[in-house]
Amino acid sequence: MSQELKNEFEEPSIKELLVPYTRKWFWFMVSIIITLVASYIYLRYTTPKYETKATVLIKERTDNGLSADLDPFKNLGIFKRFSKGKLENELAILNSRRIISKVIEELDFNIKYEVEGRVITNEVYPNSPIRIIYTSLSDLNYDPSTIPKLKVNILSDTQFNLSNEEEEFGVFNFGDKVSLATVEFVLTPNDEFKDGLESLIGKIFMISYKETIALALAYQEKIEIINDVDNSNVVSINMQSSVKAKAEDFINELVHQYNLDAAEDINLIAHKTAEFIDSRIEIIIKDLDSVETNKEEFKIDNHLTDIETESQIVLAGATEYNNKQVEYYTQIEVMESLLEYLNKSDSIELLPANVGEGEGELNSSISYYNQLVLEHNRLLRNSTDQNPIVINIENQIINYRASIIESLNNKRNALKVALRDINKQEYKFNDRLSKVPAQEKYFREIVRQQEIKEELYIFLLKQREEASIKLATTTLKAKIIDVALSSKEPISPNKRVIYMGASLIGLLMPFLFIYTRDLLNTKVENRKDVEKELKNLSLVGEIPNIKGNADHIVRVNDRSVLAESFRILRTNLQYFFINKMKDEESKSIFVTSTIKGEGKTLVAFNLALTLSYSGNKVALVGADIRNPQLQRYLPKKDRKHQGLTEYLVKKDLRIDDVIVPSEFNNVDIVLSGVIPPNPAELLLQDRVGEFFDELKDLYDYVIVDTAPSMLVTDTLLINKYADVTLYVIKANHTDRKLLEFPKEAIDDGRLNNVALVLNGVTMNNFGYGNKYGYAYSKEKPSLKERIFGS
Repeated sequence: MSQELKNEFEEPSIKELLVPYTRKWFWFMVSIIITLVASYIYLRYTTPKYETKATVLIKERTDNGLSADLDPFKNLGIFKRFSKGKLENELAILNSRRIISKVIEELDFNIKYEVEGRVITNEVYPNSPIRIIYTSLSDLNYDPSTIPKLKVNILSDTQFNLSNEEEEFGVFNFGDKVSLATVEFVLTPNDEFKDGLESLIGKIFMISYKETIALALAYQEKIEIINDVDNSNVVSINMQSSVKAKAEDFINELVHQYNLDAAEDINLIAHKTAEFIDSRIEIIIKDLDSVETNKEEFKIDNHLTDIETESQIVLAGATEYNNKQVEYYTQIEVMESLLEYLNKSDSIELLPANVGEGEGELNSSISYYNQLVLEHNRLLRNSTDQNPIVINIENQIINYRASIIESLNNKRNALKVALRDINKQEYKFNDRLSKVPAQEKYFREIVRQQEIKEELYIFLLKQREEASIKLATTTLKAKIIDVALSSKEPISPNKRVIYMGASLIGLLMPFLFIYTRDLLNTKVENRKDVEKELKNLSLVGEIPNIKGNADHIVRVNDRSVLAESFRILRTNLQYFFINKMKDEESKSIFVTSTIKGEGKTLVAFNLALTLSYSGNKVALVGADIRNPQLQRYLPKKDRKHQGLTEYLVKKDLRIDDVIVPSEFNNVDIVLSGVIPPNPAELLLQDRVGEFFDELKDLYDYVIVDTAPSMLVTDTLLINKYADVTLYVIKANHTDRKLLEFPKEAIDDGRLNNVALVLNGVTMNNFGYGNKYGYAYSKEKPSLKERIFGS
């Protein structure tokens, strides 16, 4: 593979890829500074947000909602204990709109006090220097949404100016009742504010009111409750706020209100149980009084003193069965009492948790039933009875109530069967007591009834005391492990992230701009673009981009970058002529371009001057007869001189008649002449060849400024008279696609001995050649060029 082919497929190095960006280093520096300053301003005037966090333990309850140690009904029950509610249900209650609304009302968060600053407004909490009391809120028909946002300008320690965004209300005294169109209120100084209002004269405070429901919904979005540790009841309550003290108070009060709500549920069960026990005690007292009266009347009527002594021996054998009878009668009485209570009403209400000693399963079942009732009532607070969840719980309560009744009936029937067995055993002892007087038998029945009633009465008294203890020692449902505490440093905005992001954006913006510009740029920029498209042609010179006020003409002993570039072009042309022509032969150099405006006339003129400064005699010919430009380099008196077209048309004209001596030594100019109507036909004459032959006899170099090759055919017609064709391409002007034209013209033979000249090259896009001229020239790049690299 040839070296040229290797170069064609060779990928650019990283250094080459970075050159377009490193040249624009100042852009990156300015961009980073701008983004950092913007970040600083953003951070300076953005209200920071802090994270507030509390850790709470949600305690487990027994099935009836009571503490395990104080549960008076732990020994009662019939069924297997059901599973307790999940932790997620408790968290939903903790973050419910109902609980949050209580917190807002308790802390008076509906009212917001802010102090107006030069740029931003900051909330004042908790110690606002002024307080507002809305007296109109006491009216039940009042609409709080009509309360306007007030602006209070403190004038003195006794007066303030009141306004809002729309109108001015006037000056008022602190403590006076202010009546506006939609609200009435009283504004007073805060006694807890120690500095006094004198220090706040001229300060403007903003007071706004927001409805509880809307505020509760907003706080529901802010608060985050997470179960951090699996298989535990420990949760963290997190919240982000710009006012640390306000967030801490909110979270602490939220836990407090949750505990109050849980205690309310527990007390409902305890009160319902106490009511049931009191009603049963009242009935038992009446029954017990009746039994004791019967016993007394029986002894008086039958003149009995101590019947038990006579039947002591027989009764000793029946003692065991009597005890069992008493136990079974007690349980049957409890079952019948509960069935009576359950059958009394079909409404959804709490059941007494105490059902009788030794019935732990029944106690668990009733407790689970009560939990369903509480959950049903809690849901009805925030929804309607048409809610699918409410309907589902109601169906569960109805089914479970029926299941309890059925189980009570089954248990009562089982106790009666067992009692019949006991009675059969007792029957044997009754035979032995047949000899005892009938009074003894009747008396023993009375005593048995008395013992049953007394035992049931003592049991109910015991349960009532334990229920009273529970009411007095209700434990907290949520225990605070760590109180709410806010972070010292704000979590938003994050200074480090913002500054890093700003620096990154500062780097990316110029990078994207340069990359996009280069991606969309189809113009030739430097010699690499030319060499990439026209690989087989020699680039003999690079001409710098000359600003409008700079001298466009190469002077004698000129040390400018422009002069050095043309000297290099002159040297490269001399090497280009080696082995092609003899040194003593004159040389014709045609200068052309693809389109208009690429600087071919400038190149032709300065090349002629540069060649003349080395002692050569140079003729500069204006062959662009359609758009002549050379006359601008002559004095006004010589611009109307006859030129090439006149020479071609008028056969009697000699070459000396069209040559105009210039102010520059060794340089003569032949103008284009009058613009003809038939330029192409005129250039096809044989007299054109005679013209160039005569000039070559008279001068060392003949520089010809021709027309753009792609626009007109003039240059292609006379190119056969050129020893070298300098093809001018202008940087940042010539489209890369236009380079296809000279390539095709050379391949077709329409252009011969072509060498390339790149004009209008910026300082940073020079190839290795003109670096010499830049280094030794007296001119220095401007500050703009050094900064922006152009």
